[in-house]
Amino acid sequence: MNTEFIHQLIKQGEGLSIEFKTAQFEIPKSIFETVCAFLNRVGGFVLLGVSDKGEIKGIEQKHIEKIKKELANALNNPQIINPPIYIQPEEIDIDNKNILLLHVYESSQVHNTRGLIFDRNNEGDYNITSNTNLVANLFIRKQSTFTENKIYSYATINELRPDIIQRVRQMAVNRQPGHLWESMTDMELLRSVQLYQTDYSTGKEGLTLACLLLFGKDEVITSVLPFHKTDAICRIQNIDRFDDRDDIRTNLIDSYDRLMRFIEKHLPEKFVLKGDIRISVRNLIFREIIANTLMHREYTNPYPAKLVVGKNIVYAENANKSHGNLQLQPDNFTPFPKNPVIARVFKEIGRADELGSGIRNIYEYFNYYSRQKPIFEEKDIFRCTVFIDENLDSERNNPVNQNFSDVTKDVTKDVGKDVGKDVGKDVGKDVGKEISPIQIQIVEILKIEPNATINDLSEKTGFTKRTIERSLFKLKELELLRRIGGRKHGYWEIL
Repeated sequence: MNTEFIHQLIKQGEGLSIEFKTAQFEIPKSIFETVCAFLNRVGGFVLLGVSDKGEIKGIEQKHIEKIKKELANALNNPQIINPPIYIQPEEIDIDNKNILLLHVYESSQVHNTRGLIFDRNNEGDYNITSNTNLVANLFIRKQSTFTENKIYSYATINELRPDIIQRVRQMAVNRQPGHLWESMTDMELLRSVQLYQTDYSTGKEGLTLACLLLFGKDEVITSVLPFHKTDAICRIQNIDRFDDRDDIRTNLIDSYDRLMRFIEKHLPEKFVLKGDIRISVRNLIFREIIANTLMHREYTNPYPAKLVVGKNIVYAENANKSHGNLQLQPDNFTPFPKNPVIARVFKEIGRADELGSGIRNIYEYFNYYSRQKPIFEEKDIFRCTVFIDENLDSERNNPVNQNFSDVTKDVTKDVGKDVGKDVGKDVGKDVGKEISPIQIQIVEILKIEPNATINDLSEKTGFTKRTIERSLFKLKELELLRRIGGRKHGYWEIL
């Protein structure tokens, strides 16, 4: 976390998801009630070393390591927080004072501290243990929302791959030396991140769906979720079928690696300098897209997840529990953890950052691939679309700051050359004088989705319906596109 973000939290003040604790010398006893309440409600941030009024007091340097260690151990102790939870406090130097930050994710389970169940409202933490209706509603909400917690009581640790568990443990330790997982047995590790659970309403206990998806053997995953797969498809040359395909039906750790390799195989590399470090923009962007596809999928829905690479577009789709049909923007959305247990494991091994950071990271770096902003569609099928502009490299070196329509004038000659390669030199010369990047973008979308409507094209490109209609008319006039069938049930054919 950077100091600007911490200042923003302090400025907001205490509320539903923010709590301050002075804690200059020791762990305040009330912190466990707050952590319990955050776990049971919507998650939040606890700042240790900040007074109730938002004044940064700091923590005595000689006490910081002791407090960090005691906190991590206490939160992983079922006598204090049950089910136990692994949270590593983050030390932050702000205004020359040291504070500790606890980022508590909403849990998919109901937690108690020393036998008492706490919930959260804007006024603070409140004990609901004796209110049977509130407790029952809390259990119902968790069970109906988070299907990753389904318990398979007949599954044992023998159904898991010990090599994947060890690999995940080592990744966490490499990322954070001294990580608690290093000294844990495999079962202790699973319990620490709620991959082995007990349903206190039925007494049923065992490995969860999240555990099997992360670490299960392939045949075990197929048994519990016969429709589980991620389809990676490349359609750059052969748009009717595919140039390359990877049908991925394995655990989420290996799935991530295979999807990243697929992207690396079919997308050009781009680099950016951050300080003195050369960083892969391709990996930055698609790390977020792939992690999101695996972490936030609704796994009980049989809709097959997809990662499709086209000539000028890449999109990912996965089943989703929608919170409304809308397009997400980095400054106007509230992140919601679809599978918080799976997300927590990905975060511990460095394959994901804080909840909501994915969209912000993609927006920060997308312009190395395209002028067109990425699209995030929050529907029953979540879709993330990133556009690829082959002519962008030369334009990025142009010192003149041009808008989209200005750039159109400059690249039509090159576009004519590119199109000419595909449809013949003479046609290319004629088309090159008139075709625009927006028209090329429409064609690339229709190659993958010939049934796309004007509304669909408007949403995916960001242009008005009128602009789309004019572009379609021009493409038909140039005999590059034609409509087969009627407005409702027809489709577009690329000529």
